[in-house]
Amino acid sequence: MAVPKRKHSKARRDKRRSNVWKLDAPTLVTCAQCGSYRVPHQVCGTCGFYKDREVVKPKED
Repeated sequence: MAVPKRKHSKARRDKRRSNVWKLDAPTLVTCAQCGSYRVPHQVCGTCGFYKDREVVKPKED
């Protein structure tokens, strides 16, 4: 079984782990109809439009 000859420093260990725990903010685009932010390639939750067509009727409060 492979065993390390020398101990790896904490800095070397942390450099290796640095990219694993990064969190990315979700990508948001503005809706062409109402101007609110939405996730790309999904129906706008505010107005219900997708690709210049009304797909879902928006909820009326």
